[in-house]
Amino acid sequence: MDAGAAEPEGAWLGDLELSAAPDSPAAWGWIGERLVDLTVMGHRPSPTSPEHVDIDLEGLVDVHDRTEEISRPNDVTPFVLTGSDDAPCGTCADITGVFRESAEPPIPHVTLVGCRPEPPLLTAIAAVHQTTKAGLRRRRVSADVAAVAADGSAVRLVEGVVSGTLVSSVPSALGAGLVEVTIASEPREPRPAGTRGILDLWFNGRPAERNLWARYDRALRLEWAGVALAHRRRDSPDRPAGTVFHLDGRFVTDVEGFYCAIGEAVNGPGGYFGWNLDALHDCLTGGFGATAPFRLVWRDSAVARRYLVAGHDRRRHAPAVTYETLVEILTSHGVAIEPR
Repeated sequence: MDAGAAEPEGAWLGDLELSAAPDSPAAWGWIGERLVDLTVMGHRPSPTSPEHVDIDLEGLVDVHDRTEEISRPNDVTPFVLTGSDDAPCGTCADITGVFRESAEPPIPHVTLVGCRPEPPLLTAIAAVHQTTKAGLRRRRVSADVAAVAADGSAVRLVEGVVSGTLVSSVPSALGAGLVEVTIASEPREPRPAGTRGILDLWFNGRPAERNLWARYDRALRLEWAGVALAHRRRDSPDRPAGTVFHLDGRFVTDVEGFYCAIGEAVNGPGGYFGWNLDALHDCLTGGFGATAPFRLVWRDSAVARRYLVAGHDRRRHAPAVTYETLVEILTSHGVAIEPR
């Protein structure tokens, strides 16, 4: 990189876009990579070109999940770095530490315990010892996961998937006709372990008590909102325009807490009303329990004003969602907010 472009050690750069020079033919089809939450760890003169510097950065590459492959484009040179406002940050002859093969799955094997297989899974079980290409295709399993409630109903988990290659099937001790099926997992980000505890809370139906989500950290509050989405009542009409809703803001210490709290304000304990900004926009257009315009009495709003402040959100790797941002979104959809 050009020596004049080096930032001092410890400087926070935020997010940068890594791409190829516009006239690089080798970059055809490559859309680049987004580098997030970057900090300058050090820099020194380049041993191959004294007028340039080598810079060490610490940060992350924006991917769908941590197992994802990051492919290196063929013979791209130089690489270009730009800021979020498209401001040029420099060029570099090469970059290391960004590109990689697909990582091993964090959970290499999934076992379906006490499984009653249906025809597609029976086909995979029948091919368990086949090693030909056709046999491996028959052993492929990809299915959505649904939680079974006490009444026997199945509720599909949002982003819950089992996929991979079946490697064994043995009779289960849990009952006649049941099997234990083991699947070699494809690379995929696992769900947080605490999600199971949330599902157990919902086993007998939607919770009857508010704020049960408040005990969880940010990751599990998001899981709570996802489970609420899976269980939302699609046949319930919206409350009429002009309805007054009361949001309990005592535990809104992060944006995930806001989604849980507004879900319960509109739809009662275990209610859903968005779990990201796009989903919140969708809910505010109707069909999710409330019809705008309506009034939202935000109790203990000082908690959100204290915690939901401007800055870089290191969990979401994006600018923080502030209290003011949420108020702006709500009011733009005709929600009258009464902070208390």
